[in-house]
Amino acid sequence: MLSRLMSGSVRNLEREFSCTVRLLDDTEYTCTIQRDAKGQYLFDLICHHLNLLEKDYFGIRYVDPDKQRHWLEFTKSISKQMKSQPPFTMCLRVKFYPPDPAALKEEITRYLVFLQLKRDLYHGRLLCKTSDAATLAAYILQAEIGDYDPGKHPEGYSSKFQFFPKHSEKLERRIAEIHKTELMGQTPETSELNFLQKAQMLETYGVDPHPCKDVSGNPAFLAFTPFGFVVLQGNKRVHFLKWNEVTKLKFEGKTFHIYANQKEDKKIILTYFAPTPEACKHLWKCGVENQAFYKLEKSSQVRTVSSSNLFFKGSRFRYSGRVAKEVMEQSAKIKREPPAIHRAGLVPSRSCPSITHGPRLSSVPRTRRRAVHISIMEGLESLRDSAHSTPVRSVSHGDSFIPRSRSQAAEAGDSSAVIADETYSPSDSVLPTPVAEHSLELAVSRQINGAPCSIEEEKESEAGTPMGVEPGELGADSRAAGSLQAAALSEAEQAVVRLQASLGGRAAH
Repeated sequence: MLSRLMSGSVRNLEREFSCTVRLLDDTEYTCTIQRDAKGQYLFDLICHHLNLLEKDYFGIRYVDPDKQRHWLEFTKSISKQMKSQPPFTMCLRVKFYPPDPAALKEEITRYLVFLQLKRDLYHGRLLCKTSDAATLAAYILQAEIGDYDPGKHPEGYSSKFQFFPKHSEKLERRIAEIHKTELMGQTPETSELNFLQKAQMLETYGVDPHPCKDVSGNPAFLAFTPFGFVVLQGNKRVHFLKWNEVTKLKFEGKTFHIYANQKEDKKIILTYFAPTPEACKHLWKCGVENQAFYKLEKSSQVRTVSSSNLFFKGSRFRYSGRVAKEVMEQSAKIKREPPAIHRAGLVPSRSCPSITHGPRLSSVPRTRRRAVHISIMEGLESLRDSAHSTPVRSVSHGDSFIPRSRSQAAEAGDSSAVIADETYSPSDSVLPTPVAEHSLELAVSRQINGAPCSIEEEKESEAGTPMGVEPGELGADSRAAGSLQAAALSEAEQAVVRLQASLGGRAAH
């Protein structure tokens, strides 16, 4: 009898696995779930932990053993999606950027989007001109340390904060000047709101870049934003297609096609080449989901799409979830008391620190700090302490999502625009999949030099090694970084072979 009970317990253990999700403040949420649990179950656990109701903007990202990023599909079993063995490590990120983040119904949602954009700024995804960069950094400074106090903030205090991959002294002085003279009296909530309003007007807002090459072999970054499809090359946005102009997204192997109809029945086809077939499929799936979320009026309009012109050939995929208009309408019905947010804390952030030396400040909420261990087995309790804790107005899809300045530019046919003073070159993690060898060498170099570097974030392809993306006064550094980026893209095939040989079957985190 006893042996039968013991064997049954073993079988039960085999049907469960541990899962750790890294949150936007770099704290971790750990739970034990059934092997056949679907992605939606895990996502609901995290949202309950965060007291988050406007959850449709967020998703769970993971990386497979080949260093390819994926979004966890909520309608499928978690264990069947993961190519590695448990325990699994994933991360919570903003998947669909709100068209107007300042208009989100709840402050907790705005705060989480603020953390994502702060991360995007640090890793070079949210790139902008020097003047905008100084203002954004000053808002972060005000939100984290409050009003300037000469007794607490000595000369050069802003140089201790790491807002971008690299800083210049001139930029640091400008950040401190704005913080001292223009933001006095702003509460953290107000500073974060101002940050959101400023960030939302940037050309790189909502950009999750996919590295590709154009038909001439030039490196480019493709992205899907709340306003449409964009292509970034150098320091410019070279293509912008509004969602109501995009008609089809196709891919075959490494080749990605986007079909669009513009003014006067002008039909165009843009073609780009991803580093690997897996990266191209991920690009396509991201495009399908973003187009459905932002373009459609209701989720009942969602249809299964094929990656090929022949429906029975290629990959098929269907977006599952509510669309933006439905999310906004649901958010407007929220009537609860706003959950408390306590931003003060002294817990360092592993991958997106505010301070690079000395006592680190973090924007981690000071709620009960624990990693929750949830299990269906009786007797299991919490494991340990750890750090943590829409519309808003009614709009229709299409141009109504676009802020006034964006809409006017689009109507004027301005698909090309200068996005920054320097070349768009986000973190090395978004370069060829798997990551090129030089990224590991640069990571070691950064650690030796004392710069913030997160091995965990490299493994989850969220940080990697930031390249020269400082908005302002980098000159040679930016050009050198651009050369490294181009070299990495041009040697993608060789990098794959070398990395497979050197890394073997190492599991991704």
